[in-house]
Amino acid sequence: MPRRGLLIGLAFAACAAAPGAAQHEHNLPLPTTGLRAELARDIEAIEKKYLGLADAMQGKYGWRPGAGVRSVGEVFMHVAASNFMLLSMAGIKPPSEFPAANTMEEMVKVMQDLEKITDPAEVRKQLQHSFMHAKHSLAMIPDDRLDSTVKLFGRDATVRAALYMLTTHMHEHLGQSIAYARMNGVVPPWSGGN
Repeated sequence: MPRRGLLIGLAFAACAAAPGAAQHEHNLPLPTTGLRAELARDIEAIEKKYLGLADAMQGKYGWRPGAGVRSVGEVFMHVAASNFMLLSMAGIKPPSEFPAANTMEEMVKVMQDLEKITDPAEVRKQLQHSFMHAKHSLAMIPDDRLDSTVKLFGRDATVRAALYMLTTHMHEHLGQSIAYARMNGVVPPWSGGN
C-alpha cells in the first residue's frame, strides 16, 4: 500500500475505533500464556532490536535511499506512530499524550507530524513508549475478545488480525531499518558483528 494510502487507512481505522474502548494503562500484568503472551514476547524482542538500531544509527537519521522514500528517522517514527494507530483498530485508545484527532485529515497530520521528529533522544523515547503501549495493550484485550469483529482498513476483521498486523508491520520495517543500517555501514548491534 502506498505511503499516503497506509496513513489514510490508519487514520480511518483510528477514527472508527469502537466507542468506549479501554483507556491506556500500563499497570496491568502482561499475559503469560496463549497468543497474547506470544505476541508480547515477540514485541519485546523486536523492541530491543529497534532501540539498538536507533542508538547505532544516530547521526544518520536524515539519510534516505532515494527521493520520496522515508528516511531512517522517519521509518522509526512511522513505526512508533503505527504502533499507536494499529492498536486503535483493535479498540485500544492511544495514550492521552498522543495528539488528539477527530477526523481522517487530522489523523493523517498527526502521523506526518510524528514522522518529522528527528531528535535521537525523542525518537528513542517515542519508539520505547509505543512498544510499551503495544505490550500493555495486549493485557487489556481478553482472550475472549480476540475473535471480536473490528474494522481493519475498512473491512471486517478480528481483533486477532489487527494484532497480527501490528507485529508483521513491526517486522516489515525492522527489515527496512536493517537494510538502511547495512547501506550505511552500520552492523546491527545484536548480529555479533556479522
